[in-house]
Amino acid sequence: MNFVEEMKAKASEFQNSLVLPEGNEERTIQAASQIMAEKLAKSVTLLGNVDEIKKIANEKGIDLSNVEVLDPASSSWCEEFANEYYELRKKKGMTPEQAAIDIKDVLRFGAMMVRMGKADAIVAGALSATADVLRAGLTIIGTAPGMKTASSCFVMDTHNPKWGADGVLIFSDCAVIPTPSSEQLADIAGAAANSCKVMLGAEPVVAMMSYSTKGSGGNKDENILRVQEGVRLAKEKFPEICLDGELQADAALVPSVTEKKAPGSPITGKVNTLIFPDLGAGNIGYKLVQRLAGADAFGPILQGFAKPISDLSRGCSVEDIVTTSAITLVQAGKK
Repeated sequence: MNFVEEMKAKASEFQNSLVLPEGNEERTIQAASQIMAEKLAKSVTLLGNVDEIKKIANEKGIDLSNVEVLDPASSSWCEEFANEYYELRKKKGMTPEQAAIDIKDVLRFGAMMVRMGKADAIVAGALSATADVLRAGLTIIGTAPGMKTASSCFVMDTHNPKWGADGVLIFSDCAVIPTPSSEQLADIAGAAANSCKVMLGAEPVVAMMSYSTKGSGGNKDENILRVQEGVRLAKEKFPEICLDGELQADAALVPSVTEKKAPGSPITGKVNTLIFPDLGAGNIGYKLVQRLAGADAFGPILQGFAKPISDLSRGCSVEDIVTTSAITLVQAGKK
């Protein structure tokens, strides 16, 4: 069973509920129908103009008989959601009148459904910019307890059991934070470790990477010092995680090199989660592995939020939406 099949099997078992805010988008409508047909969720809610959504479905022959279609503008939840949104944002100058208007936006309304327990997970981005999806998630869902940073990961299936957890690794952060501070790197390590546990079903073994191993690059470059401090903070904040750094990629992944460059490292030969020092390294790294090694790359998958939220590429396919939804439903856990 490959990674996607495992996620779909778990989603079917967990039977969580999903909201898809971009309900008037054809790919999203098709995905909602497919998710219910494959029994990946207990329920799927499409947000938007009900007549418009049903018209698109009828024209394209899409079965929405098991999908809920909800217009935020006329929902009975509007008042409750607007009050909650006002309370969240009043210190930022939000007024009750503006909250009542803003909450009718499909991204905000969908995020509030998750916050208020009306849905377990939200997936968006087929029409919306990543910044808008993140903004709705951060302002309404917020970050997980003890976590100040929202980030992302890619699940990399190398198809080679030599690496990671039976060939699959977590790469993080590859999509959200350009130059994370030491504190953010520590949070990214903690969030990625949780992603490894939830999605790979493996005990996380984390390597925090750099172009330097254990000070080999000197003690003056801020890029090395930032990672070193991130390692210290991560060990302090998440003492239960098997973690080491700073390490070069070969020192993290190849036991013989680890033994030479970082003798006695607790992660030797066991790494399944790689933390990159910045977005440049992360983005280049996952694409190199994807293209040169023929690995399958799934993501970016958002992490560090209080409840599951995922962002799609605007060029996504129907199957991309279904797969991302399955992963996000699994992130919601077994109730």
